[in-house]
Amino acid sequence: MEKRRQLILKEVEEKGEVRVAFLSQKYNCSEVTIRNDIRVLEQEGALKRVHGGAIALEKAHVRKYSAESVYRNTEQKRKIAACAYNFIDDQDTIIIDDASSSFYLALYIKEHPEKRLAIVTNSLLAGNELAGLDHVDLYMIGGHVGGHLAATMGDDALENMKHFQVDKAFIGVHSINFDVGITSIATPQMQVKRAILNMSHKVYVLADSSKFGGGYLSVICPMKDIYKIITDDSISTENIKKAQKKNISLVIAR
Repeated sequence: MEKRRQLILKEVEEKGEVRVAFLSQKYNCSEVTIRNDIRVLEQEGALKRVHGGAIALEKAHVRKYSAESVYRNTEQKRKIAACAYNFIDDQDTIIIDDASSSFYLALYIKEHPEKRLAIVTNSLLAGNELAGLDHVDLYMIGGHVGGHLAATMGDDALENMKHFQVDKAFIGVHSINFDVGITSIATPQMQVKRAILNMSHKVYVLADSSKFGGGYLSVICPMKDIYKIITDDSISTENIKKAQKKNISLVIAR
């Protein structure tokens, strides 16, 4: 099922528009099945349904930069982004990193012009959405562009980041281990996250419920360095109790 939906997305990206009848014949399944696939993909924000088929989103160019993580757990990430926005005050200076969860916060800020913000980011995706908005003063971190979500990193980016100080940071993580801290794999993005901690007064971690527990390779920081963790309401009762036991501020987006 998931493989077929990815093939449908590929068709939309390549052709700009697809028809249900064509897809039904190509993938040897019923038109009802194809319509259900298209409905799910639209709910995930990957395409737009039209009568008899589907078309690519106006901003489908975002996908050429992005990995599957942008389109995974999208409903949860949108809820987390909306919740995170409540912790941003008018006239705040914030930084948004290159995580997929942070990208959804950028989209939410774009759609809500009631707060005027100064935003620093190393994410080309987030920068593309925030550029030119009347309510956002945007500052891009310079550096080498890489990573599966197209962001600046490396020594030049780290040096550039030394020139910024912000009120609040909003970052995504590879995983959360309450015993050791915010964890990651050893990548250039991890160094950027550590630099973000040094330039921010308060750090908010945006993490859907799948990020809790599991193994880890590197520790970005201990839990005491994180102001709040914002997650979705699918987080387990066990993890909620662990956070409470360790006095970790956990906010559940509903």
